[in-house]
Amino acid sequence: MSLSVSRRLAAVTAFAVAGLFASTAPAALAAPTAATAAPTPPDIPLANVKAHLSQLSTIAANNGGNRAHGRAGYKASIDYVKAKLDAAGFTTTLQTFTSSGATGYNLIADWPGGDPNSVLMAGSHLDSVTSGAGMNDNGSGSAAVLETALAVSRAGLQPTKHLRFGWWGAEELGLIGSKYYVNNLPAAEKAKLSGYLNFDMIGSPNPGYFVYDDDPTIEQTFKNYYAGLGVPTEIETEGDGRSDHAPFKSAGIPVGGLFSGADYTKTAAQAQKWGGTSGQAFDRCYHSSCDSLTNINDTALDRNSDAVAYAIWTLGAATPVPPGQSFENTADVNIPDSPAAAVTSSITVSGVTGNAPATTKVDVNIVHTYRGDLVVDLLAPDGTVYNLHNRSGGSADNLVQTYTVNVSSEVANGVWKLRAKDAAAQDVGYINSWKITF
Repeated sequence: MSLSVSRRLAAVTAFAVAGLFASTAPAALAAPTAATAAPTPPDIPLANVKAHLSQLSTIAANNGGNRAHGRAGYKASIDYVKAKLDAAGFTTTLQTFTSSGATGYNLIADWPGGDPNSVLMAGSHLDSVTSGAGMNDNGSGSAAVLETALAVSRAGLQPTKHLRFGWWGAEELGLIGSKYYVNNLPAAEKAKLSGYLNFDMIGSPNPGYFVYDDDPTIEQTFKNYYAGLGVPTEIETEGDGRSDHAPFKSAGIPVGGLFSGADYTKTAAQAQKWGGTSGQAFDRCYHSSCDSLTNINDTALDRNSDAVAYAIWTLGAATPVPPGQSFENTADVNIPDSPAAAVTSSITVSGVTGNAPATTKVDVNIVHTYRGDLVVDLLAPDGTVYNLHNRSGGSADNLVQTYTVNVSSEVANGVWKLRAKDAAAQDVGYINSWKITF
């Protein structure tokens, strides 16, 4: 991960910008419908990911102890990854650029097939800093993306979208490689990118589970995966603007990704829900010589590698879904502080034939100073309760989220309600708006 830092806008603004990106991209990401459900994502073997890490470690050891831009270890790393992909049937392209007086390399790998006008891309930076082998930063992301690409080949995957993978050079010098790639893409090619997924440091030894909150659909895809494991996540803020998703985001391409933490300190609350040691950095060897094979948490690397595959399989099979009939309530409803009773906001639905679909969308926009206090439910016309949000998200503010709810047993017409309750003291907010789409 690069050293430069920038900070994200407020949650509502970020949601609005991400929504703009999704709506302007010609083939924006959407969850697959029942008729186009994605094939079951594979379990990425941890042993395979660690075998790639071991190879990268050996490459560093044989080339002055690092895999930095302009050094022999970086070119050897690129050659290793390229050979694996070539053998697996990918079309690979080695892109060169110059930085700090040295030649740099990006590796691009395209999987045959899929819609060439709707490209889903995943990537990671392959370079290390000069002080060490860079096993977590960013051998971890590079190895996981490589093994996921090889799993695509093993499965003979035929996704709806065209799949592309990238390994970037000179990230540690300021995102040089990924900037070069994006800046040199013709406008027509940029417009074909429906999403870019970034994986930078996903095996931190004292790990957290952080999800980028840039694009709502990509964010929810990763959250769904972790919800299935029963592992809570938090919004990623430490790496804002510091990794290779930034040039894609600046170009108006929807982005997302995962992160397990760098030199920020794990809090007691984070240690309680994730394990590990509070008061210590997520990665005490960040940008140091000790970022070696022993600087990896196997559980985090395993989970995050599986999450990479889950996202590729799920989003790669996604097709644009025509919008159904929508009904919205934009009236503010104050949410009193705990222990006050829950409040509701109602929408009367009419003119929809039959039952609601299994892919009913509920867009929620709640302004609140601590979303970890909120319990939010959808109430069907017959009173059946569908929980949307149950005190997740920690100390972050606002709840701006799209939920897909299977309410196919419910008649669509009638009065639907969004119910919100503040379950702990000292924070307040209001339902700003909500919408239900059939």
